[in-house]
Amino acid sequence: MVRELSKEASVLNRFLSEIRDVDVQKDRMRFRRNLERIGEVMAYEISKTFSYSKQQVITPLGEAAIELADLEPVLVTILRAGLPFHQGFLNYFDGADNGFVSAYRRAHKGGDFEIDIDYVSCPSLEDRDVIICDPMIATGSSIDCVYKSLTGKGTPRSLHVASVIASEQGLRHLRSRLPENLRLWSAVVDNELTAQAYIVPGLGDAGDLAFGSKQS
Repeated sequence: MVRELSKEASVLNRFLSEIRDVDVQKDRMRFRRNLERIGEVMAYEISKTFSYSKQQVITPLGEAAIELADLEPVLVTILRAGLPFHQGFLNYFDGADNGFVSAYRRAHKGGDFEIDIDYVSCPSLEDRDVIICDPMIATGSSIDCVYKSLTGKGTPRSLHVASVIASEQGLRHLRSRLPENLRLWSAVVDNELTAQAYIVPGLGDAGDLAFGSKQS
């Protein structure tokens, strides 16, 4: 099951409309900031699933009891498009541990591709709440490969995969391949993938829109 946040009318839908808009998305700074703001909204929603305990806070006039999270999560981000989205989560989970994975499509003749992973830097995931952040989930292959690259880091207490736009096909793939404690979050879910595995209507290439075009 996926939590599709755009189905709940809120200011998030304005951020989502702007990153999709072919004219507004030409402003790279605004595009990055909107990814960040969606990450902030999603961080707030995911925080509701954590375990909390009552703690005492000393104020200038006495003490106040408040429910605080037992442990900060681990944020794992796929480079490079995931960086602004990740920053939104980090703005809210400012004490979080962080992991970074470099994963990219290596294309073959005929249109097929495979996911290559060049770099993994990650703390222990043992008994932690883990959030894997990736703005776009198309086929789901990148997240699948990233999770496999993290299996030696320990067994998470909970596993969340957060995206801005996901395809139905990609979400089905993840549900079939990742552990049962998986929770899927997306601002919106689109139904169509092109033959080249791009999401339709989607928004284009999130990495290029955020940071500029790249050489193949």
